[in-house]
Amino acid sequence: MIETPYLLFLGDAPDQLAAKVAQGIKDWRPENSVGQFRLDGCGADVGIQDMTLAEGLAAGAKTLVIGVANRGGVISDKWKAVLVEALEMGYDIASGLHNLLRDEAELVAAAQKHGKNLFDVRIPTVDYPIASGEKRRGKRCLAVGTDCSVGKMYTAMALEKAMVARGMKATFRATGQTGILITGDGVPLDAVIADFMAGSIEYLTPANDADHWDLIEGQGSLHHMSYSGVSLALIHGGQPDALILCHEPTRSHMRGLPGRDLPTLAQARDTALMMARDANPDVKMIGISVNTQHLSDAEATEYLSKVEAEMGLPAVDPFRQGADRLAAALEAV
Repeated sequence: MIETPYLLFLGDAPDQLAAKVAQGIKDWRPENSVGQFRLDGCGADVGIQDMTLAEGLAAGAKTLVIGVANRGGVISDKWKAVLVEALEMGYDIASGLHNLLRDEAELVAAAQKHGKNLFDVRIPTVDYPIASGEKRRGKRCLAVGTDCSVGKMYTAMALEKAMVARGMKATFRATGQTGILITGDGVPLDAVIADFMAGSIEYLTPANDADHWDLIEGQGSLHHMSYSGVSLALIHGGQPDALILCHEPTRSHMRGLPGRDLPTLAQARDTALMMARDANPDVKMIGISVNTQHLSDAEATEYLSKVEAEMGLPAVDPFRQGADRLAAALEAV
């Protein structure tokens, strides 16, 4: 078990999106987040107290969590000195990067010398099956997106909160490192061997009560040249009964792909429904989740009204406004 509370390591994250792991933990488990530790030149700030390693320990932190999700998921040489120092001072370290802590000889040696633990949460711990495509009892909702990092995890978590408040049966199912660090369970989907990705989602969302909803955290985008594979695996393995389309309206291009425009909402809706109907012919798009963090209140209200009129579906920012309207839409499925 990863000990809490955490000191969130933002390193030299170039922008806010690169620190999405730390931001997610701070937003959904603030009681586990004593502070943030940033290196010079860090372009991110999750809005909690800056601390040194020593100050974090004094505040009760047990684990230094690498809160950065950089392109390729790598541990830089600049970070290693900090991580070694943290182990020497008494921290455990947890990471969701592709570059595994256990593969870094300096970190392994320091952890062994000082009796500390290295937690790589992006390692599959189950021998997942190949997907069967067989229909399972229960209901499933999948968040899909026009791009990466647009709010698919936040949508599913906010929806779980709203559904439970309404007396509905609902469980958030994490498929990425941030969700796993927040909830303590899930499938690190992008680290699963390709042949078993869809099967891992079948495993994650087994047969359940007929009125129970699994709320599956989406990944990537069907339109993203880098990450579409995980998006399709979620659709085939999840066999969703409902889809929620997630979007961030201020992007000038797809994340990490400066030459590619985002699809329109209508294009993303149509593509997702076309692919999802292979897995479940009765699937429905029930709402639009818009990440309005870069819009003012007035701009957000205007944009959501415009989207709702154009798409004919409830359009909300579930983190800013709550997800009750999306929960009501699922209740009607």
